[in-house]
Order: sequence, then structure tokens, then C-alpha cells
Amino acid sequence: MPHVTIIETGLVSPKNRERHGTYPQMFEAMIAAGDPTVTFDTVSIPAGEELPEAGLLEAILITGSSAGVYDGFDWIAPLGDFVRTAHDAGVPMVGVCFGHQLIAQALGGVARKSEKGWGLGRHVYDVAPGNGIIDGAHIALAASHQDQVVTPPPGAKTILSSGFTEHAGLLYPGGTTLSVQPHPEFSVGYALACCEMAHSKGHAPDGLVTAAKASLAEPLEGTRLGGAITRFLTRSRG
Repeated sequence: MPHVTIIETGLVSPKNRERHGTYPQMFEAMIAAGDPTVTFDTVSIPAGEELPEAGLLEAILITGSSAGVYDGFDWIAPLGDFVRTAHDAGVPMVGVCFGHQLIAQALGGVARKSEKGWGLGRHVYDVAPGNGIIDGAHIALAASHQDQVVTPPPGAKTILSSGFTEHAGLLYPGGTTLSVQPHPEFSVGYALACCEMAHSKGHAPDGLVTAAKASLAEPLEGTRLGGAITRFLTRSRG
């Protein structure tokens, strides 16, 4: 059976965890919808758990976090080393949101807080034709971020983009590492909760939050990207 190691880099608040689950639980549900035979284990960085030997893993998924890749936390540099080891070993690896930014930084790109501010609600992304991972010309997904990848690593191909997020999806040299800025694992309910959290903390202006919440009345296509991620993580390593 395929096995995915989830690297938990951030925690859902207790109230939202009760309603929507942890980030690993969200990803487990997303992947199981595409392949119910997949098994999982989670390595929780907030709980102080040590990173495993990356090159020995079957597949890796790195979650989102409220942290920024530029923050001085003592776990960020070792996680960058872990990413480089997995990438060099050809271990299938996917990063989402913070995971997207961390992988890009670890492999030679630049991620930082964007002058465009908060990306919240339902965003529609252009899909690069013939990318081999995601079908279709466009895809609508939940977003919740201030940081962005502004310079992709050398050789990385941008496969998702929008006017707000130029490098929203990256496929890395070798074809075994993939990262995306939006959240295919989010339910509409949790995407709405993220809008509320950004507003309650005073980070996002009223008008932006109102528009973001309204946008979530339109369908999300997280299942389509989730299926692509599942296939990416569970295909053989050649």
C-alpha cells in the first residue's frame, strides 16, 4: 500500500480543530478520496517530533503553517535540509502554502510577504498547458496567505498562476517535487474560518474579507487538485 509521511508545520486552533480537523487530517481525507489504500503517519514539528531520514521515505507532504519561511525558528533550517535530501533522492514530495514556500526557498527560490496583502477566499488559477500534473485550463481553489514565492528556484516550472499569485504552483527539476500555494485540502467551512481569523486579528481589511467570504459561495475544485496530488505522491519512483 502507498504510504505518505505528513510533515505538520502548523496547528489549527482548538475551536476549528474540533469542527474541521487538523491539517494532517484534512490531507488524509483529501488523499483517501483519491486512493483509499494510502496509509499515513504524521511528524509534528509543533509537538517537537524529530524529522525522519528523508531519503528512506516513500512519499512526503508538507502542510501549511502560520509561520513564514523567513522567520528565525530553529526548525526551519533543518526542514530545508530535509527537503533538499528528499528532492535529491527523488522521493515524491508535495508542499502546500507554507510547504510551497519552504520547498521553493530550500531549492534556491525566494519567498516573502507580498505587497499585495492577503489572498483570501476563492481564487481562480490559470493551469499551464501540458504540465503533466493538473488537467484543464483553469482551477478554482481556496487561498489563505500573505506570503508568496516571488522567485522560483532554477529550473522550476510554474504550472499554476494568477494575477494575484504569479507562481502559485511549481514543478521542480526531476519531476518528483511539486508545490502549490492554494489549499486543495480546505473545506468551504474552513476557508470561511480562515477569512474570519484574518479579520479578527486585524490583518485583513473589512472589504477584502467580505468579498472573500462571498466568493466562497462559488464552487471550489480542491478535489481535482487533490486527486492530482494523490497520483503524484503514489506513483512509483521509477
